[in-house]
Amino acid sequence: MTREERNILNGERYTLRSMIASIPKEDVLDRASLEYRLREVEERLATISQHTRLPLSAKLTFRGRPVIGSQGVFAEFGMTATKAFTEAVITMAASLSSGPLAAMGPIPNRDQNQLLITGTAIGSFGFELQENADTLLFGEETTVGQALSLTQKLLESTTGTDDEMTDATAGVDPRVIKATREFLETLANNDAVCGLTVGTRAFRFAGVGQVRTAIERLAQDNLHEEEETFTGMFQGVLPKRRTFEFLVSNEGAVILGKVGSAVADPGALNQHLSQPVTIRLTATRVGSGRPKYVLNALPPWPSGQHV
Repeated sequence: MTREERNILNGERYTLRSMIASIPKEDVLDRASLEYRLREVEERLATISQHTRLPLSAKLTFRGRPVIGSQGVFAEFGMTATKAFTEAVITMAASLSSGPLAAMGPIPNRDQNQLLITGTAIGSFGFELQENADTLLFGEETTVGQALSLTQKLLESTTGTDDEMTDATAGVDPRVIKATREFLETLANNDAVCGLTVGTRAFRFAGVGQVRTAIERLAQDNLHEEEETFTGMFQGVLPKRRTFEFLVSNEGAVILGKVGSAVADPGALNQHLSQPVTIRLTATRVGSGRPKYVLNALPPWPSGQHV
């Protein structure tokens, strides 16, 4: 059900209650018909409330030189910074839904991955944003909602340890990293910082120096990726979380990794648990951090084994 349909039902409920209140109690037939319809509407609204949620919302705020006391924020900076942020989210969403992105050219599904500006942030200068969706089923996560959360995780990781940042960047498309750096460069070039709240999780940069450090940490020469080959057996796969465990032969070590967005059906791996296979993983390292592994393609199973 869309928000418009819910509003129509709420309007009908209000009208029915008003009509019933105006009908004398002795007009039993007239009241009974309206009361029956009112019960139908209320039952429908109650069912919807139990099984749906509102779109994910976020708050992007700014501090620093472009923010003038309690008066406002320079319009040019506000528009440029917000555009750069939404570009990072749109690029993240496209990588989740379309797999690896071309280094240049149009971003796939741009129109479907737009964010809505629903208001200005109260108590600071910035904008309230929201995924472009009507009410959704509980447990249903949209691509844009995922992208918002992952973008926040990526930004927050730049202030953490190398291991935390490695975890946040593993499997993230290079074009997403580039778009995120460009957003941070917009902040740094204007001596500004941002805060980002997604749902109930909040993060903000402590100062412009931290933003400049984040740009350096997201530089290509600090992010190391290489292909590594392992022989062993898959021990388990969680399709919704897109994670796997792989036991390496002759070592006894267990690799915990992610299944990349290029793999359409991670659950297919569960059909081959404990079957010997050689796999290629992308290992991501940030600085001196431990590697994080991503499986970007299903392995070629030995003859007689089929997905």
